[in-house]
This record gives sequence, C-alpha cells and structure tokens, in this order.
Amino acid sequence: MNTARLILNGDEHELPVVVGTENEVGIDVTSLRSQTGAITIDPGFANTGSCKSAITFIDGENGILRYRGYPIEQIAASRATFIEVAYLLIYGALPTPGEMAEYSRLMTRHSFIHEDMKNFFNNFPPMTHPMAILSAMVGSLSGYYPEGTDELNILRVLAKAKTISAYAYKKSIGEPFVYPKPELSYIANILNMMFSHPSEDYEVPEVLERALRLLLILHADHEQNCSTSTVRMVGSSGAGLFSTISAGICALWGPLHGGANQEVIEMLEHIRDDGGDYKAYIEKAKDKNDPFRLMGFGHRVYKNFDPRAKILKEQADNVLKLMGMDDPLLDIARNLEDIALHDDYFIERKLYPNVDFYSGIIYKAMGIPTNMFTVMFALGRIPGWIAHYREMKADPDTRINRPRQVYVGPAERPWVRREER
Repeated sequence: MNTARLILNGDEHELPVVVGTENEVGIDVTSLRSQTGAITIDPGFANTGSCKSAITFIDGENGILRYRGYPIEQIAASRATFIEVAYLLIYGALPTPGEMAEYSRLMTRHSFIHEDMKNFFNNFPPMTHPMAILSAMVGSLSGYYPEGTDELNILRVLAKAKTISAYAYKKSIGEPFVYPKPELSYIANILNMMFSHPSEDYEVPEVLERALRLLLILHADHEQNCSTSTVRMVGSSGAGLFSTISAGICALWGPLHGGANQEVIEMLEHIRDDGGDYKAYIEKAKDKNDPFRLMGFGHRVYKNFDPRAKILKEQADNVLKLMGMDDPLLDIARNLEDIALHDDYFIERKLYPNVDFYSGIIYKAMGIPTNMFTVMFALGRIPGWIAHYREMKADPDTRINRPRQVYVGPAERPWVRREER
C-alpha cells in the first residue's frame, strides 16, 4: 500500500494514500488525530476529500466533465432525456428501454402534488423568493409521505419539484395553476406549466424544450460543490430525503453558488443602466485596483473552457434567433462574450465565459424571470443530490459529518459577577 510520511515534532507518521480510477491522489488522514493529536486546517475544504464517489469526474485543468464515466459532450449530443440522465446518475447505469418506459410512467404518475399543498402557496407573502417556496414545499413533503421508502420518495421529489416550481412562478404573477400533462415530457411539462394559460392554446417550442433539456442535464451534478456537500452532511445525520434535498436547495440559493447566473443578468442590467458602455467595464475588470468583476467569466474548478459552456453557446444562439429578441441586455452580453474570447487579457488568464454566463442569457431570452433562474438550476441538480444521498447511505465508511476546529479564542479566565463588571 502506498503511504505518505508526515513528520511532526520530530516523530514520523505514515498515512495511507488513496488513488482513484482517474489517478487522483488523496492522503487518508482518518487516523491523523489519533496518531498525532493534530488535525488538518483547510478553510472551505478546497483541498479536502470528504468521500470516495463513483458519480462524477471533473478535470478542471483539461475541461473534462463525465457522468458515471460518460463524457458530457457525448451525453449532450445523444439527445438523451433528462429523466434518462437522472436515472444514470442515481442508479449508476443507463436504463434499458423497459426500465426507461416504467420510470417515465412513474414520473408522470407522481408529478401531481397533494391538493392541500396549494394552500401553502396562498399563504406565502407576495414577494417571497421562489427558492424559499421550493425549499419549504420540498421539506413539507415529509408531512404528506412520512412512511415512504427512499426509492419511492426519490420518484416523488423528482416528479413533484417541477410542479412546485411552476406553481411558485404562477403564484408570483397571479395566474391560475396549470396541472401536469401526462402526454408531455418532463421538460415540456415545465414549460407548459409555466407559460400556458387555461384560456389559450400553447405549444411548447421545440428549440426551448431542447435548450432547457440541455440546461438541466448540464447542471445535473458537479461532484462535491457547496450544495452537494450540504446534502451529504445533512444526510449523514440520518435525516430523510425530503429534508436533505430541502437543505441542498437552501445552499444552492447563495449568490456565490446557484445564484451566479442571476448575478450575470444583474451585472448586464447595471451596465445597461449606466449607458451601455461595455468597453469601459472591460477596462474596469482589467484594473486590479477596481472592485468591479465581470460575472460569468472564469470558474473556480475549470482552468480551461468550461465544457458545459461550449455546449450552451450554440443553444444560446438558437434561442436568441428563435425569440427574435431586440434586447440591449443581450447585445451587451454578446459584445462581452466576443471580447472575452479574443482579448489577450482574458485568454491568458483563461477567463472564458462559463455555464452561468450562457444559462443566464438563455433563461432571459426564454422569458424566465431572474428570480426563477436558481429554481431552474435546482431542478437540474436534484438528480445529482439524490445520487450522492444514496451513495452516502450505502457507503460503509459513512459517519455523521463533524468537522474539527482550531480554537483561537481567549484562554481560560474567571467569570466576572454582574455587579463587578
């Protein structure tokens, strides 16, 4: 067995080395504290592996993303359905035609929410963010299905999340809820429930269905990010699936995580409202003394072109062409994109447009409001969260997550009575 040697206070300690299937190397520090009394310090856990996982592989240096070994480019080009990819992530294998048909049937059957849940929507304040509604409603499913098995609840949360999201949107604009249609696909149902109206005929545009399908697939998993780690941490306590996924939704809500595509649009709006001089903002971004940062460029993991962004760039062009939009916001976005792809400053620093840049543009062009962007992200990410929840529960090495700390507060001191302070 490969080992790493650690020297602390003159004493040498051996620690096991774990090597993954893609030759990723990890030093197992499970016994570090018992051997040495010391712990590791790693703010943000950027250099800490919390688990061994067989779900997703990322090579940020070379722009590689694979689900269960399948390259994301091949998945996108295959016209795989979102449910098909969800099945792959959750169960580890591509479904047979029979399994796919049965899974789709069950997904349709469980897509309706309990009629009593509609009362919840009516009692949220009018300005409630849709992510707050989604998190609360998913958590409340435990009240309606307290005895469900994990496998049945997986179907329920996958099927009902899209209905809850669409209802949250309809509530925000004062329109009646639209029930799921069994003859429509998972993706088409999302669009139909959001944009159709009982008094009008609505046919889901194929280009929009294709674009949303890709958006959700490309967001389906991204290994141990903030929200996925939250799901694993909450699940490690023995919490049920619904509350665990609800916690993941809350983590995703943060602007540094799932809210990044919303920040792209807000940045474009700021540039537009300031006269639309995008070149001036490019110069501000280059000035290290200026606090302004271009949102949607570069990535914490990918030090190359985000492979998901390459796929979405074509879809963005298709959606903009279909919608025929004359929007100064989107014009600014296209100009920023062109500069970032050709300017030496951005190329040398590998600050390419990322998935958040293109997803924000596509959602904007589709007519999805900004406050729903993160909800759409959550719909895509739920299969990945479920996959990690199942993997975590099945792993014999799983134990309740309990990080350590190094205390840096005051040393012991005597308590001062109130009258003496």
